[in-house]
Amino acid sequence: MSSRFNLKSELKILAFGLLGSFIMAVNIKSFVHTGGLYPGGFNGVTLLIQTIFDRFFGIALPFSPISLALNAVPAIISFKVIGKRFTLNTALIIVVTSLFTDIVPAIPITQDILLISVFGGLVNGVAISICLIGGTSTGGTDFIAVYFLEKKNKDVWNYILIGNATVLAIAGILFGWDKALYSIIFQFTSTEMIKLLYQAHNKVTLFIVTDYPNELYQVILEKTHHSVTEIPATGMYSHTDRTMLYCVVSSTEAKIVTRCVIEQDPKAFINVVKTEMFMGRFHRPQNY
Repeated sequence: MSSRFNLKSELKILAFGLLGSFIMAVNIKSFVHTGGLYPGGFNGVTLLIQTIFDRFFGIALPFSPISLALNAVPAIISFKVIGKRFTLNTALIIVVTSLFTDIVPAIPITQDILLISVFGGLVNGVAISICLIGGTSTGGTDFIAVYFLEKKNKDVWNYILIGNATVLAIAGILFGWDKALYSIIFQFTSTEMIKLLYQAHNKVTLFIVTDYPNELYQVILEKTHHSVTEIPATGMYSHTDRTMLYCVVSSTEAKIVTRCVIEQDPKAFINVVKTEMFMGRFHRPQNY
């Protein structure tokens, strides 16, 4: 068995992925289909294709073949340039989500289009966040986003937003603008929920004033694998020499670090600052 294989980690990915897939499928059948909405990404493209064939040709296409076909090329590219593990896990989620969507019965919860847009978006954001927290994704545009983020350190969500807007524009022209506009509410709500729940890629800067720099450095290195910059400091009120530690970590890691720092040095002063952008070497967990 490969030393990189971790059964507990793989079971976590599988469990979170299956849960996220099921929730997304239920959301599509209970909210998205009922409201005639178009979520972002390849799911939205799939639903648009289904609607076109149903309205203009009278053909009811299943969800699975369209979704799998759309994800095929990005998955192949991801397999080669991002990583086999990430791609295979995500491919499994794509297949399972597609099958769940075809199998799960439609259970409309409400006919109010505004409620569908808001709560459907919330549920969609929860489903995607569960997959991301578990260490995988829902595929489609996620392949593109992860590639540019991890390999190029570039955020391409604005371009993906343009792609989503194009899908909505086509839907609006063909089937009316009311559903397309409500879909914007759905996508916005979903995005905000993801930002709230999944913060692993958000970075913060920690400024820690302490009398135990070496001990705290070891804690930060052990918990995050990030190094630290030590800056001599003087407390102006007490006129005592102290040390300030400077480091950049993810938002998720910051919560762990602050808790451990306080346990190690209850008198430490910690300032957490949101980091908009940084350049240079930065340790990234290799989960691909």
